Amino acid sequence: MSNYDNTNSGVLFQNDKKGNEKAPDYKGKLNVNGKDYELAGWLREGKTGKFLSVKIQEPKQKTETSQKQEAKNSDLPF
Repeated sequence: MSNYDNTNSGVLFQNDKKGNEKAPDYKGKLNVNGKDYELAGWLREGKTGKFLSVKIQEPKQKTETSQKQEAKNSDLPF
């Protein structure tokens, strides 16, 4: 097990599951003072060139239905 401390750092990955035009181009996680957040980024074009617009939000809580579905799927042999 690694002893890596990811406090006050984050990462963005290219969103390969982009379903529509408004979905973020990049998604990832960010940790600030020990609290985790979701991070999203969109490539934009402005007057002075390209830039990355970002949004930070608290992680969405899983619903009871999605938790049951995950538990059911974890029982599958593949």
